[in-house]
This record gives sequence, structure tokens and C-alpha cells, in this order.
Amino acid sequence: MTSDTPTRPGLGEGTRTASRPGPAPWPQRLRRFGYGAGPRTDTRARLVPPFPEPDTRLWEWLGLGPRPARRLARSTGWLGPLLVAVFAGALRFWHLGSPRAVVFDETFYAKDSWSMLRLGYEGTWPDRKIADPQILAHPQVIPLSDAGSFVAHPPMGKWVIAVGEGLFGLDPFGWRFMTALLGTLSVLMLCRIGRRLFRSTLLGCLAGALLAVDGLHFVMSRTALLDLVVMFFVLAAFGCLLVDRDSARARLAAALPVEEDGFARPDAHTGEHAGTGPRPWRLAAGVLLGLAAASKWNGLYVLVFFTALTVLWDVGARRVAGAHSPYRAALRKDFGWSVLSMVPVAVLTYLATWTGWFLSDKGYGRHWADGRGGTWSWIPAPLRSLWHYEHAVYRFNVGLHTPHRYQSNPWAWLVQGRPVAFYYESPKAGQEGCHAAAGCSQEILGLGTPLLWWAGCAALVYLLFRWALRRDWRAGAVLCAVGAGYLPWFNYQDRTIFSFYAVVFVPFLCLAVAMMVGALLGPPGAGERRRLTGVVGAGALVLLIAWNFIYLFPIYTGQTIPYADWHARMWLDSWI
Repeated sequence: MTSDTPTRPGLGEGTRTASRPGPAPWPQRLRRFGYGAGPRTDTRARLVPPFPEPDTRLWEWLGLGPRPARRLARSTGWLGPLLVAVFAGALRFWHLGSPRAVVFDETFYAKDSWSMLRLGYEGTWPDRKIADPQILAHPQVIPLSDAGSFVAHPPMGKWVIAVGEGLFGLDPFGWRFMTALLGTLSVLMLCRIGRRLFRSTLLGCLAGALLAVDGLHFVMSRTALLDLVVMFFVLAAFGCLLVDRDSARARLAAALPVEEDGFARPDAHTGEHAGTGPRPWRLAAGVLLGLAAASKWNGLYVLVFFTALTVLWDVGARRVAGAHSPYRAALRKDFGWSVLSMVPVAVLTYLATWTGWFLSDKGYGRHWADGRGGTWSWIPAPLRSLWHYEHAVYRFNVGLHTPHRYQSNPWAWLVQGRPVAFYYESPKAGQEGCHAAAGCSQEILGLGTPLLWWAGCAALVYLLFRWALRRDWRAGAVLCAVGAGYLPWFNYQDRTIFSFYAVVFVPFLCLAVAMMVGALLGPPGAGERRRLTGVVGAGALVLLIAWNFIYLFPIYTGQTIPYADWHARMWLDSWI
């Protein structure tokens, strides 16, 4: 390998001179130890690494010519994610209306969603022991009153669930339809997000496939709760920010001066003064994060984390472009627009989701501020009424300490120490397809696929190494997203909280495992033995995770199985 260090005129390797030669340049001295200067890189490629040309060898081996093989190989960027999403959708929509029951907190959200569909706000229902059987009965009775009811969560997630109820009615399939659809679409999104993040269709599809077979994501996709809706909006916002990152860096790359040899070099003026143009994808991320917060308030923490993340991405882009003071340049050129396109947009989006409540007369607390004076009387009464309502909701949420059998501490979430039993029945022999003399069990357990989550713990440690010691921005992005969905819950360890809240960050845990698997496969140019070892190790891990999901599938879907088979699947006593 040659060095870029110029040689002195008249002196080449092997030339003898009368004078004693001076010390060799550092590159030449280090060449003795295997050092060689790498190929020159274009700054534009450092700002926006290109997607590698897809490999056509498989298609040519199957008998296709070079041109159709190349066309088919390029189509895998969408074909692969679509196939993974179809697989995930088939799992999630299979017997979606079973069990025909109100599962866990569906008793709140399914009914509130129907109320919003009919009234625009949450009305009042009788006690669940009365209302739930009436809703499931034939003929159906819907005992909804138009008196406003106090609820603990904002309306967006319930509006989403209401779409399915509007299409299919107030029954289990109807109120689970939209979460199943969003769960399927989130698998497709994760494939594409992973592909963009890692510049690898294989690793992107692997991340999506891991999400497809995660038990927690699977159960939440088949249950009408709000947390999967939050996950969907957070993941979509992350994808928008990734596209925004590439678009903004591409504009910086286009502004760099190009030398005679065709290479672009870093330029201080460009790095500090060039604009990045309109940022529609960042605005879209602001809207999506507003929708996440309007589904459950933990979306607000994600807004803070992602705003900081995108600002740091802008700093990194200007550093690569050549800015001498990248923080000052990003503060001057990007920070204001970053905050304005995220925070105010999210706030306005949040308020827009309350439109039904604003337009109502009987929504809970709707007219609290009417006719009231005081310091804040200049603010429109509907906004003051909403603020009063939200303050009451905040006090309720932070003060929720009622013990629950399945509550868990966040420290146990990553290892799935205490999952939530969403549904459990114990039919006797001869009932509901039970053929075991000792009786059977039917359970829906909100348990992440254990081997996936345990591998995820190792993957997070690996990503910490990549981010802290290798400055790998991809690892930092995934860790930020995991932290946004996970770390804030440590502030509420005394509150009644549940492990299924972790579904918000499970897509990013799958990205972490996919990145670790990519490391197992070996770097580009790895030797055949190294590559073979990596393929065997990575393949074994993925197959074990898939087997683990298949083995636990009966307790994810409420199937009737012998009690002994159910108990064999309770690997830890804390799962019971």
C-alpha cells in the first residue's frame, strides 16, 4: 500500500546519497508494522454513506441473466420488508377476535373509544361487571351515557382504536383491528428504518423479523391498549428523523467545494454557514411525537430525547463538513429551527387531538373556566379548562400507588422478570376443547420473547461500547431511543407501573440485536473462516429466538393447552 506523503525530488526508495538520510516520515516508519494509509475518502460519502450495490450472485446462480438479476436484487430493498410485514400481519390477524372477551384494560379503552366515536369525548359507562357482558351479549346492549367521564389518558390512542370499531363494530375484532394493523405496519417500518440505519437490507429485515416474533409486541398488537399506538408514532418519528438526517447532510455535501480530482474536501465556510434547506421530515416527526404524547404522556419524554438527538446530529454533520466550531455553527444555523419544528408542532398537534372535547358541551370539565376571572383570564376559557383537567390527570397519575398483582419495577423489564397476565381461564376436562384429565389453561401473557430480550441486554452493552469508544452514531441513536422509552420510568418506581410499557422501545431493542448480529457476521472483507463462524453463531441465535416464540405461542394467544404444558412454559416463578 502506498502513502499519500510526497517524496522529495531526486530521492526514491533505494536511492543512495552521500549524506546521511534523515528520519523516515511516520507513515513509512509505521509501514514496517503493517500500517498503510487507507484510500482517500470523499467528504460527501462521509456525510451520506451510499447504499451498497446489492449482490446479484444468488439470482445469477438461480439462472437469471445479469440485467434481471440486478433488477431483482435492487427490488429486495422493498420486497424483503414487505415479505416480513406480510408474515407479521398473518400472525397478528390470525383469530384476532379470539378470545371473545374483554381482555385486561380493554375494558377502559375499547369503551372509551366507542364513546369518542359517538360523542367526541369519553362518556360514562356502568361498572365493568355490568357493561362488559352486555357488550358481548347477543343481542348487544351498549349502556353508554353522554355524561362526561374523568379519564387518565389523552384522546389520540382511543381515536385510533375507534377507527376499527367504526369499521367493524364494538366487538373484540373491531377494537383490536387498529392495533393489529399498526403492529404490522411497525414491522414494515422497522425493516426500512434498519436498512437506512445500517445500509443493509439484510440487517433491516432481520430487525423487522425479530420484532415480528417478539411476544410482547405480538400480544400488544392483538390487544386494544394504548401503548402500542405510542410505539407506532415513536417509531415513525424516528424514521422521519433518519430521513431528515440524510437529506440535511446531503445538502451540506452538495455545497462542499470539489477539487480537480473530483473529491470534495471539508470546508470551514461551508460547514459553518451553509443552510440545510427546508426540513419537512423534521416537521413530520414533530407531528408524530405530538400524536405519541396525545396517546400517553410518556411520549413527551421521547420528544425531549429526540429533539436533543437531532441537534447533536446537526453538530456532527457540520463537524464532518469542516466547521471549526460545530456547536456554534449548529446553534446559529440549526438549533432554532430544530426546536421550532419539533416542540411547538408537537404541542399544536396535541391540542388538535382534543377537538372533539373542545366542540362538546358535556365533556368532563369542559366548562370549568367559564365565567372565572383571575390572573390567567386573558387565556381562552376552553384552554384554561383543559389545563385544569390535565392538572387533575397529572395528580392522579403520579399519585397512583394502588398495589396490583402484576405491577413491576423497571429494573426487571429488560429481563422480563414480571410479565402481565392479560387473560387467564382454567377450563376443566371436556370444556372448551380441554382433553386433559388434570384440566387445562388458557392464558394471554404479556411476555417478550425471553431469548430475544436476554440477547437484547447483551446487545445494549455492545452498543454502549460502540458509542462510547468507537463514536458510532448508529449505536448512539438506538441507545437514545431505548433510553427515551425506558429511563423516565425510573422516576416512578413507587407508582403502579407494568412491564408492558416497555413495548414502546422494543423496536429499538430489535435494532440493537440486529446490530450485534451484524458484528457477529464479521466486517466487510473478513476471511472465509471468520465469516463462517459468524454466520453459524448469528444463525443459531436467530433460530433459537424463533423457536422460543413458537414454543410460547400458545400462551400468547389464549389457546387451550393442558395445565402441565402451561406450567412447563412458566420458566420463572415470577411469571405466574
